[in-house]
Amino acid sequence: MKVKRATIAKVLAAVFVFNLVVMAGGAWLAYQEAPPIPEEVVGPDGETVMTDEDIREGKKAFQRDGLMNHGSILGNGAYYGADYTADTLDLKVEHMRDYYARERYGSEYGDLDSAEQAAVGDVVKSDLDEGYDGGAIQYSAAEVYAHEQIREAYVGRYHEGDHARGVPVDMIDDETEARQFADFALWTAWFSHTDRPAGDHSYTNDWPYQPAAGNDATAAAMTWSVIAMVLLVAGAGGAIWLYKAVDLPEPSAAGISVPEPGEVSVFPSQRAALRFVPVAAGLFLAQVLLGGLLAHFYIERAGFFGIEELFGVHILQVLPFAIAKTWHIDLGILWIAATWLGAGLFLPPLLTGHEPSRQSTYVNGLLGAIVVVTVGGLGGIWLGANGYLDGALWWLIGNEGLEYLEVGKVWQIGLLAGFGFWALLSIRGLKPMLDREPAYGLAHMILYAGGSIALLFTAGFLFTPETNIAVTEFWRWWVVHMWVEGAFEFFIVAIVGLTLVSMNLLSRQSAEKAVMLQALLVMSTGVIGVSHHYWWIGMPDLWVPIGSVFSTLELVPLVFILYEAIGQYRAMAGGRESFPYKLPFMFIIASGFWNFVGAGVLGFFINLPLINYYEHGTYLTVGHAHAAMFGAFGFLALGMVTYMLQIAIDPADWDGSWLRGAFWLWNVGLALMVFVSVLPVGFLQLEAIFTESYAAGRSLAFYNQPIVQNLFWARLPGDTMIIAGTALYAADLVRKRFVLRATADDPDVEDMAVAEGVLSDD
Repeated sequence: MKVKRATIAKVLAAVFVFNLVVMAGGAWLAYQEAPPIPEEVVGPDGETVMTDEDIREGKKAFQRDGLMNHGSILGNGAYYGADYTADTLDLKVEHMRDYYARERYGSEYGDLDSAEQAAVGDVVKSDLDEGYDGGAIQYSAAEVYAHEQIREAYVGRYHEGDHARGVPVDMIDDETEARQFADFALWTAWFSHTDRPAGDHSYTNDWPYQPAAGNDATAAAMTWSVIAMVLLVAGAGGAIWLYKAVDLPEPSAAGISVPEPGEVSVFPSQRAALRFVPVAAGLFLAQVLLGGLLAHFYIERAGFFGIEELFGVHILQVLPFAIAKTWHIDLGILWIAATWLGAGLFLPPLLTGHEPSRQSTYVNGLLGAIVVVTVGGLGGIWLGANGYLDGALWWLIGNEGLEYLEVGKVWQIGLLAGFGFWALLSIRGLKPMLDREPAYGLAHMILYAGGSIALLFTAGFLFTPETNIAVTEFWRWWVVHMWVEGAFEFFIVAIVGLTLVSMNLLSRQSAEKAVMLQALLVMSTGVIGVSHHYWWIGMPDLWVPIGSVFSTLELVPLVFILYEAIGQYRAMAGGRESFPYKLPFMFIIASGFWNFVGAGVLGFFINLPLINYYEHGTYLTVGHAHAAMFGAFGFLALGMVTYMLQIAIDPADWDGSWLRGAFWLWNVGLALMVFVSVLPVGFLQLEAIFTESYAAGRSLAFYNQPIVQNLFWARLPGDTMIIAGTALYAADLVRKRFVLRATADDPDVEDMAVAEGVLSDD
């Protein structure tokens, strides 16, 4: 059937508005249904155990000292240390058992016979299986005892240091703050086992799994997992029908004039945009080196190949895991974003032949601003986490301490301003297209995609360190997940469509229709799909059915993105022997493949509610994250770099052998890392959690098992290949710097062979 671009555009706009309305309603519910922070917790004699101020101060310590990038809270964060919610719940059960065993039998719990242990276990479970109707939380004497024991254990671990666990001395530099951090973690443990008012399960849907505390998977998790699998089949069938029913032209290299790189002039703004590439490559190299260190920390928690024994310096104290991981995550976001920004400013002249006045100066200014924000943000993280910033400065210019939103608020404002400036520069460059095309045109799509990234980033400004952790997590996932499953995917299909048009492989009108249809599939599932992150963090349980449905359907558009990428490559690679851009499209194919595998297959598996209940925050998530982030978005960025370089270098001087070598090192290395090491560890964790408890699967005892340690060592070849590929890529950029073509001083559309047909009227 014939569908007009205007019709698809209207449906896409309606879907986007619908998504925002649903999520706005969810935001209102988040504040209404968040777990309460009681004014105080009291013991059986009325003595105060902790107050709401202790809980809030503990949350500040958790963020300021980077504990979310050492361990996790409510399953969210790093997997190197314990999950603080599960850990404190597990310790609470352990100490309560000991208390009742001594009180009733005069012996330690471990010395009791099975009948006595069962009796003590029933009393503990009964203590913890109580609801809450407001006011002060009432602790039993056993809970008071357990609370005090856990406080002291956390002082010993996070203030005094525990190198066996990879915790540096003075990670929390004050005993009082370490106790308050324990209070905060224990509060999350409390609402994980306390039933909601008039409900039959806890605020976290009985997560984490701890049978001794009465926490087990709910019936809804099973029911909606089955429904999700049925919906996947139905959704895939419906999407196939829609995709085949809508008449979309296929890309074809037959009978067209694909311009050779040497036929295209390079203008000053494009040379300026190319400067983003070496800056991003430096960040990329630093990121993968830190990634190698982080992987090794799981083997030697206080050392690095014996270096600390040779020089007497503990690398754990110089560069703790939490700071290294914080930098690793932020560098990954920054190098990909910087590359995309550069590509977004390089492409407009290819499409329009238009070079705005002083555009290159402004592009250089944007790059300088990005460098300032990067250095300031990474430096602020170190200063904030090490206690050099007092008062509110630690989260304003230091370390906000939330995974993926680590940098201080001032630097986040700088990043947001950078997106705004990039949009203005893109508008200047694309103006000839914007003036001639309708509001749903291809150039507009690029701006909408970039604008949606900036819009969703603003959710990170809707909370402070004082905000309830459940509400904080609600907004944080708006940024993290909606970027990845919504705005970034939108940007992918838009930038690939723009690239096809710049090569004359698709008409602008055809690309617009394809981009909008794929964006419609992405937006229909990815935005509300964020709700699978709300199942265990204290949000209302209505998110279980909503998250199950939309998270399942997220796989559908990823299948078609891969299908389209393969179709594009076949047309181009087979259409003519001399097609010059095969190498860039190798990267685009890899991006589509890893997007499907990482975000699609692995994402679907771990997001089934029943699997996610046990898997949440394990190495299976690590495999999903690496394959999706680097595999999907990183390879697209690198493909755009390859295309830009081919345009900017004379064909006689072009040599793609090093880039091709890096391509295979990255792909093979990523496959080895994910499938030989990371996923097997994740499945072993899943088994440990199934058979024992969630805390057991995240414990030091689990990580220290010989089989797990061997699997950590098995990651070394894959990591080494990724590092080698990145080093080869960086070296190739250095040598290519000396063969860049001179820029054209007087831009003219006649010089831009790739702009053929782009500026024609609809």
